[in-house]
Amino acid sequence: MSPTRNMASLSIGTSIATLALKFGAWWMTGSMGLFSDALETLVNVAAALVALFVLSVAERPADEDHAYGHEKAEYFSSAVEGVLILVAAVGIAVAAVLRMRHPAALSALGPGIAVTLVATALNFATARLMLKVAREHDSIAVEADAKHLMADVATSLGVAAGLVIVMFYPQAAILDPIIAIVVAGHIAMIGWELIARSVDGLMDRALPAEELERVHAMIAATLLEGRSTVDFKSRRAGARRFIEFKLRVPPELSVRAAHAECDRLEEVLASLYRGLVVMIHVEPRED
Repeated sequence: MSPTRNMASLSIGTSIATLALKFGAWWMTGSMGLFSDALETLVNVAAALVALFVLSVAERPADEDHAYGHEKAEYFSSAVEGVLILVAAVGIAVAAVLRMRHPAALSALGPGIAVTLVATALNFATARLMLKVAREHDSIAVEADAKHLMADVATSLGVAAGLVIVMFYPQAAILDPIIAIVVAGHIAMIGWELIARSVDGLMDRALPAEELERVHAMIAATLLEGRSTVDFKSRRAGARRFIEFKLRVPPELSVRAAHAECDRLEEVLASLYRGLVVMIHVEPRED
């Protein structure tokens, strides 16, 4: 199994373990804040399962029907995760408003907070490892899953901090549903960001400005005198980046020499990013 799929499997295992812990903490305390935290973890499990399936598709080699490969499948994983997060955010907000209208006493906050912190530590360790692998393999699916876990860590710490206040100042119990609403808003923003990023990928958005600057600088440093480039395009599909442009050369240049210049450009550009695909069209300078 590939490193990225290993990370998806690890995420599933961690999410199931933390799901049991967090629902246990909610059952002990009756806290809406802990309920919202547990519900977000339920989304983690679903998202990790989707990511594992999608990564198995994205890793398939190019074939006759998919000549450019299957890497774009990763964007579907990120989009599905974003939608699931938004659904969870709405559910949390509705439950929190109902709790504000019908308050309920909290109990066993100390043990509940302790269990939540154990689950948080598991999520943090897994998210750090997943982010490392995502950077090494340029995987948007693993990165999205890891960022969701890291957001879950921030959510859990915020919920735990609020419940510590309630534990020492019971008159501040209204903080519990308020914390849940804040959590809902926080994860809704994360969900929207994941969906927007997936749309960008599926719509072949150009590479980020800082990456394009590196590419253009490398081309400028490599071009011979009397050559220029026009009609530059770029896009990304999962871990692979694609750039294409027209190379204008002197009209007297032979096909063999022009081809050699293209080979040299492709070689130096490939050193910038792993999996970079370069397509160059040669045309006479006068045109």
